[in-house]
Amino acid sequence: MNKEKTAIILGATGLTGNILLNQLLNDSRYATIKLFSRNSVNIQHPKLEEHLIDLFELESYQKDFFADEVFCCIGTTKAKTPNQNTYKAIDYGIPVTASRLSKVNGIDTFVVISALGANPNSNIFYNKIKGKMEADVLKTGIPNTYILQPSLIGGNRKEKRAGEQFFKIIMKALNYIMVGPLKKYQSVDPEKIATTMVYLANTNFSSGRIKNNDIIDLAEKNDRN
Repeated sequence: MNKEKTAIILGATGLTGNILLNQLLNDSRYATIKLFSRNSVNIQHPKLEEHLIDLFELESYQKDFFADEVFCCIGTTKAKTPNQNTYKAIDYGIPVTASRLSKVNGIDTFVVISALGANPNSNIFYNKIKGKMEADVLKTGIPNTYILQPSLIGGNRKEKRAGEQFFKIIMKALNYIMVGPLKKYQSVDPEKIATTMVYLANTNFSSGRIKNNDIIDLAEKNDRN
């Protein structure tokens, strides 16, 4: 009989992270879900263990950072975080620090959300930061490292982003004609990202970058099983 596992989630108050949290709470393979975040998710559950901290000081909580798997759903936007230094501290600093803590504490599985177009040599600041994050997470050398590269993430966020919501509607309509090589540009539902994250952590899938079309395919495969 397999032992029940402990998972850590960073970013559980966000759209995808919150969906992931609910999936893990309802998954019998997991006995404990540790959350490291600034704000509470306001859920009472016997599996849940919340650590309300300043994520910029994550390395100070090494003694609590023990689990079988780490799921990192941290991310911000230019509109929400216009200061580039703060943006880098969130999208690069937190995931890389988490991966290094995972390595030191012997955690063998690290799953992180990046973005389509991530490239450390990009002239686009957002893509460049995501690319550098990916490279340094991989350098950590955690055996089972999965970097998801979704396109535009669908769903309804708590905060209102009128322009983004309109673009999501357009992208969802275009999904029907984005097939074959264009599938990697389809918008993707956060539920599919969360489902794929859990799937990857519980299979022998090859470590590395998981493209947008693979996120969609793996989620649909898991739903059929």
